[in-house]
Amino acid sequence: MSAGLPNRESVSIEETWKLEDLVPNEAAYEEGLVSLTKATDAFVQQWKGSIHTSEDAVTALKAYEEIYLTLIPVSTYGNLALSVDQTNTEAQMRASKFGSFYAGLGSKLAFLDSELLNLNEKILMDAAHLAPEFAQYLDKLIKKKPHQLAPEVEKTLASLSSTFDGPYELYNTTKMVDLSFPDFEANGSMHPMSYVKFENDYEVENDTELRRNAFDAFSKELANYQHTTAKTYDMHLQTEKTLSDLRGYNTIFDSLLFSQEVDASLYHRQIDLIMKELAPHMRKYAKLLGRIHGIDKMTFADLKISVDPSYEPKISIEESKKYMYDALGIMGEDYIEMVRKSYDERWIDFAANKGKSTGAFCSSPYGVHPYILISWSSRMNEVFVLAHELGHAGHFYLAQQEQSVFNSRPSLYFIEAPSTMNEMLTANHLMKNSDDPRFKRWVISSIVARTYYHNFVTHLLEAAYQRKVYDHVDNGGNVHAGLLNEWTREVLQEFWGDDVEINDGAEYTWMRQPHYYMGLYPYTYSAGLTIATEVSQKILSEGQPAVDRWIDVLKAGGTKTPAELAQMAGVDITTEQPLRNTISYIGSLIDELETLTKEIEGK
Repeated sequence: MSAGLPNRESVSIEETWKLEDLVPNEAAYEEGLVSLTKATDAFVQQWKGSIHTSEDAVTALKAYEEIYLTLIPVSTYGNLALSVDQTNTEAQMRASKFGSFYAGLGSKLAFLDSELLNLNEKILMDAAHLAPEFAQYLDKLIKKKPHQLAPEVEKTLASLSSTFDGPYELYNTTKMVDLSFPDFEANGSMHPMSYVKFENDYEVENDTELRRNAFDAFSKELANYQHTTAKTYDMHLQTEKTLSDLRGYNTIFDSLLFSQEVDASLYHRQIDLIMKELAPHMRKYAKLLGRIHGIDKMTFADLKISVDPSYEPKISIEESKKYMYDALGIMGEDYIEMVRKSYDERWIDFAANKGKSTGAFCSSPYGVHPYILISWSSRMNEVFVLAHELGHAGHFYLAQQEQSVFNSRPSLYFIEAPSTMNEMLTANHLMKNSDDPRFKRWVISSIVARTYYHNFVTHLLEAAYQRKVYDHVDNGGNVHAGLLNEWTREVLQEFWGDDVEINDGAEYTWMRQPHYYMGLYPYTYSAGLTIATEVSQKILSEGQPAVDRWIDVLKAGGTKTPAELAQMAGVDITTEQPLRNTISYIGSLIDELETLTKEIEGK
């Protein structure tokens, strides 16, 4: 459990999100399930075996769209209600029940894609011409045809969807419900421990004994669950391998990259180039941290400390508004109006309470509005986290105004570009408004420690580890805790070399990341930030024209591939130049940190 945190029912309602915008009450939720069942049964009765012409295809897709739009708020409600308190048995049961309901729904509707693909391709193209809002859906369906299975097999797989989701649900239950941390000792006092408290506070704690003891206590408790968590992960991996083989993909990588609409070379380049060329810059950064803090030997537990912790101010939720309005103001009044609404209409869940999911995320149900989860710690660092999630919110808020439900969401490869762009805009704004060396150092260190470390180091190292895992599973292997620990340690050691001691407990880092249950997600953070870095530099040099292009990119949603979206903003990700530019930019920031530190210490 989350020691030292209040129960969900004790937090201020003003710090919670308003789920009533999705579903007014529990009775309406239940009515929604009944309505969906009736609509689905009627759809099956009308259209199963009856789609023969392009006109039939369009009419059927419009009816399907109505079901899909009705499903979105109901499913989102269940997921979000559970994410804020996974100890709530009512929320657990609702989510579990919905998983079974959704699987049944999917099984009934699975015939649609199969019957559409049985049509002549010209009929599908004519349907796309008749109804352009379905063009993307049909185009992706045609591309998927080589991997489509027999209708009854697709129906069976759809009915098993809740079973396939089981490992991820089990992972979250282990992490947020069963995993309980005892108090630990540091500096002669006892301190409470929880997942949220470690990741929000202790991991960035300035006091070395408190920080390292917290790391040891946290890691020790993780170790008690390593075998259960590894077995859970292996279940997920073997399911992915089986489905990849069933659908005729050559590798799991091909299977998972298919929907991302990028070539495997972009995936491997992102990992290989950063592992090789960013590592020297980050080792230099680690040495700088050690020198500033008087640490003779930096360890893995020390890497997230602040360059200047005494300078970082505490900031309230109310105070964060001005930073968001000022930093993101360059995006225009419509965008800022969305940010205002996110505060005023309770789109954001700020509360830190027991059982709440760790980290932060944004859910953007079509036809409603975005929802952001964050556990506000009052650290200035949270301004960057919030800007990041508002980047997701703004992206889908604009895309959904312009695109149909099937066209609004781009490839996973591009998802993190708008979010990390907002972090860059926040840093650019702060830098522009002060010439004070200490403030400039704080801003630069924030962008290095938060934006780049998180996206270009933390998630990239996870991606390098994940690639080892999938290589092993692709060759017919299973995983266990010993292997996962070994690969995690190998990746960390390769990146940090002899400049950072990979202390005991670092090998359990793989246990902390839910993204491993979401396909090839970790590497996309650095991919998105590569695009965001390039575009943010264009905004600095070009001003409004670059902003206008970026707004157009956001509005395009999923109507273009990642390479096409990046090209709209003036970035060519088919070459390695944007990534090399970004790595060089990170290096220049670290060089500037060293220069500013010498200037400050020389005063």
